[in-house]
Amino acid sequence: MPAPTARASDDKLVQSAVARLAERTAFPVAFGGLARGNAVHVNSISGERTRSLRGLVVHEHRGLGGQAMVESRPRLALDYRASRTITHDYDGAILGAGIVTLLAVPIVVSGRSRGMLYCGSRHAAPVGDAVARHAIAAADEIAGELRIRDEVERRLAAMPATEPPGAALPPAAREEVRESYAELRSIAAGIDDPAVRERLARLEERWAALARDGSGPLDAPVAALSPRETDVLADAARGSTNAEIAAALGLKEATVKSYLQSAMGKLDATTRHAAVARARRAGLLP
Repeated sequence: MPAPTARASDDKLVQSAVARLAERTAFPVAFGGLARGNAVHVNSISGERTRSLRGLVVHEHRGLGGQAMVESRPRLALDYRASRTITHDYDGAILGAGIVTLLAVPIVVSGRSRGMLYCGSRHAAPVGDAVARHAIAAADEIAGELRIRDEVERRLAAMPATEPPGAALPPAAREEVRESYAELRSIAAGIDDPAVRERLARLEERWAALARDGSGPLDAPVAALSPRETDVLADAARGSTNAEIAAALGLKEATVKSYLQSAMGKLDATTRHAAVARARRAGLLP
């Protein structure tokens, strides 16, 4: 199955990671990029003295990065020029930047390399645990964010067309909408990108509208719930315990209880079930 197409906003993830690597490691050069097809396009560079790395495109099996891509694991060349375990297709770019030692760390999502981060030194230098740890952690952070964004795109693509007003969903379909809504709230909680969060919010509104169609008029407006109160109540709506909600949202159980109590107070409800019912009648939940 082909990898999802790199989105323009995804490049910012690599730019931020490259900047952090330059700050947190002793390696003077850091660069990277995401894959488009079977090649990584380097578009983020820190510490360059020449322009030799600009526009670098690394193909699978070629060079240190291309080998790391197909193996889905970090590769290191302590003496890049003399290395006999890689091809030297990119010597012009790497040696032109004065790089002697090079570390390549793939960004792996669902078993497939979706990009590459590099750390380079202009003299032979051992790569300690600190450098490797920072580079691997940066690649893992990008991979985690890409997985979330892929899931958002998948759900957007699977979004059914809104039924005409008055067309009630079957009970099973309504429950599926509610399950998906709660999952989307959990996904959104881990996303920092404003554009992606806005798209998720629109998708949530569409899911909620699907569940409401044909279910009768809405109650009079109630006090607005905070995003976290909505997250917690959406999980409670599908029968999750406080512990399960805490695990799903990365919160403490006491925090979940606090959000639930706050939501119940705003909805004038004495139990979580009553709060869920009132939120649905008010159009705050599907």
